Order: sequence, then structure tokens, then C-alpha cells
Amino acid sequence: MKVPALFLMIIICGLLTAEGVKLPTKAEDFFTDGYCRQTTAETALSGSPTVRAFVDGEWHDYKLVQFPKPFMDWNVERRLEYVDVITKLMTGESKEGPQLAGPHNGMVATYGYAGQGSQFKLNNAVKGMGFLPKAAKLDSMITLLRTTMEGPMPAKLKILEDMYKDAENIFDLDRQVSLELYAEPKFLTQSYTNQMLNPVSTIVFLDIPSYKIKTITRLLDPNDPALTTYEKQVVDYINLIHSYFHGKFPKDYIAVIYYVCEVFDNSPGRMDARGLKLLP
Repeated sequence: MKVPALFLMIIICGLLTAEGVKLPTKAEDFFTDGYCRQTTAETALSGSPTVRAFVDGEWHDYKLVQFPKPFMDWNVERRLEYVDVITKLMTGESKEGPQLAGPHNGMVATYGYAGQGSQFKLNNAVKGMGFLPKAAKLDSMITLLRTTMEGPMPAKLKILEDMYKDAENIFDLDRQVSLELYAEPKFLTQSYTNQMLNPVSTIVFLDIPSYKIKTITRLLDPNDPALTTYEKQVVDYINLIHSYFHGKFPKDYIAVIYYVCEVFDNSPGRMDARGLKLLP
């Protein structure tokens, strides 16, 4: 028996409504009243064992994993090298600037929306990455950044160095964070549109060793009136730590949390690496 098209559409729309997911279908749908609200992922608090996301037409609870020790050793060591290189550059001890390779610059692959005039939904972009303090540490870290924002750069670099040296105590080790610097109602980046529709992102760090993390992405717009207290603190912290070293910006940007579900060692030339999964 043939099912009338209208009846079929009612069934499909009913399923979407039941799931509570409203997906943008055209460019003007990605922002409402000047802000965005991602409907395909939920915010996982500090200590949460899972993150909830709408992927492939269904809601899933994805287990989160903590970064393994080799990843943390590499990440912290390289970040401390950044601090040392910048310090020496500022004091005139060296003319060498920090390398682009390493844990700060993550290459983020996303899929979902053929925007920016492209016929393809797949996208890749380099994003600045960092750690997010645990919920219990966020308030004090925000205060620290605000009260020292106008201080001399050597003192600020020392604060950053102390943070990295105490990384396991300060930060949640099951997530990375970044900012969406360019997406706005009149200009949509493909990373942003992809992550609004499909929250799965894969991040590769170009270095030796090289790591890959597969994540669920959560977007938080500072202009969204429905943000929780924790989400507001997350947005504040990520924007503050960005301005702390790059200078003041005219506005706060969309905060991005990458919840880590899988970790791979992509290092070449080693039998125990070559893209093998480390966790879970």
C-alpha cells in the first residue's frame, strides 16, 4: 500500500519533535535573534562520565576518556617550551619564535553542511586549542585572569607556566576548548555549520609524537540567554585566556568544548602507533 507523501512527512516531523531536535536547514536558520543555540549536543559537567549528542539521527551517550599520560607529558612539555621560547624572544635572548607544530594548533575535521559555496560537506580547519579548568577551579581562575590582565607580559607568562605545571590538578583532562572566531549571523564558517548539525569532530595535532582525538563538540554562544552558570563561566574563561595573550577583543566569541571520546597515537615509524587507538 502506498503511503501518502503528506502522511509520511507528518511522521518524520513527529519523530524530530519527539527527539527534541530542531536542525537548521538553510543559512538564516543558524542564528536566531543574534545568537546560536546548538541542539545536537548537551553540556557535560566536570566529572561527568558521558556526553550526550544527537548523531546519525539518534541520541547517544558517549563515554568520555581522560588523556593518557604520554599525551599529557607531550602536551605539557611542548606548552612549557612555548612559554620559554616567547620569554626568550621578549628578553632578547633569542630571535626564534614558537613553532606552529604542537598541541596549540589542532586540525579539526567536521562534516555536515555544504556551505561557503562548496559542493562538499567535509571540512578541515586549524583551531587554537587549550585546556578547561575543572568546575571547582573556574571561578578562581577567571578572577586570576581578570585581575592580572593588564600586568606585564613576563608575569603573565609565569602564571601560564604555573598553570601548565599543575595541569592535572587544575584542568579537566577529558576535554579541549577553543573559540569560533568568525561565525556570526551574516557570515557562516563551515566548521561552525558542520558542528551545529553534526557535533562529531576529529582533531589531529601535527608533531612527533602525533595524536588524534575523536570528540563531541559543544558550542556555547555568549549571547544565549539560556546559558547555565557553568556554561557562562566556560565562555568567560575561554575568551579571557584568549585575550590574556592575544590582546583585548571587541566582543566575546562562541566558545567550543571538545569532549574526548577516543584517543589515537598517529605517530609514524613506530609499530605501537601508526594510528592505533589508545583509549578506550
